[in-house]
Amino acid sequence: MKKVGFIGLGIMGSHMAANLAKAGYEVWAYDIVPAAVEKAAANGCKGCASIQEVAENNDVIITMLPNSPHVKAVVLGAGGVLEFAKKDTLVVDMSSIAPAASAEMQKACAEKGVRMIDAPVSGGEPKAADGTLAIMVGGEEKDFEQAKEYFDVMGSSAVLVGPIGSGNTCKLTNQIIVAVNIAALAEGLMLAERAGADPEKVFNAIKGGLAGSTVMNAKAPMMLDGNFKPGFKIDLHIKDLGNALDTGYGTGTPLPLTAEVMQMMQVLKADGMGQNDHSGLLKYYEKLTGSEVRR
Repeated sequence: MKKVGFIGLGIMGSHMAANLAKAGYEVWAYDIVPAAVEKAAANGCKGCASIQEVAENNDVIITMLPNSPHVKAVVLGAGGVLEFAKKDTLVVDMSSIAPAASAEMQKACAEKGVRMIDAPVSGGEPKAADGTLAIMVGGEEKDFEQAKEYFDVMGSSAVLVGPIGSGNTCKLTNQIIVAVNIAALAEGLMLAERAGADPEKVFNAIKGGLAGSTVMNAKAPMMLDGNFKPGFKIDLHIKDLGNALDTGYGTGTPLPLTAEVMQMMQVLKADGMGQNDHSGLLKYYEKLTGSEVRR
């Protein structure tokens, strides 16, 4: 039985690790939250008590963590992966972080004979659960090929985009497009409501045309039902847009639409909605207008 280490068992990571275990891998799983490790063990993984236990016993280690500082702490920090990993270990970071952070960690890994690729995902909890994530990869082709068997279990597609950091650049591009789409959808449905058209019928009329998209099909029904249970939290999208804006500043790339949606999400976060699904951008327009869009 092939072994693989997995660090980070949150909303996404718990499903991804469980899918690897279901596929027959011996998954050595660790999280800073003991209950998450217990849940992973119940799903067929081998629960671990430390990063050391994962790193010393696996040649491939997957990380799935909230943001750049968390990944740096796990990989580079005291008691982290690099302290215990064997030479030629492959670290596959599937977190959504800043591209510059990926490059920084890959350089530190290389100095210790450890390989690293960045492989963030898109699809949220539903696609993490059913193993159909879209995986965007940055790194060396040989490392991508080694990791692909794991990607094939966790996702429906995996594309090598370019050198280290390119995976996260691709993810930030994805997150910009998703955020702007959700905001435009919310704005359009609010116009329909206030102009006297039935928002649900408007959605059904336009979803097969040029405006139609995966985003619309997934988020319009949630908006119409007033269901903002998180598949992808506003707080996490704020994190991604922050990384996108930082990358934009660093590369001299203007991102005016990204900045605008970021401010909309910050308003919702200030109103206590950070844990809502990002379809909750509709609440921003409801706040502005005093109107509700519902079936």
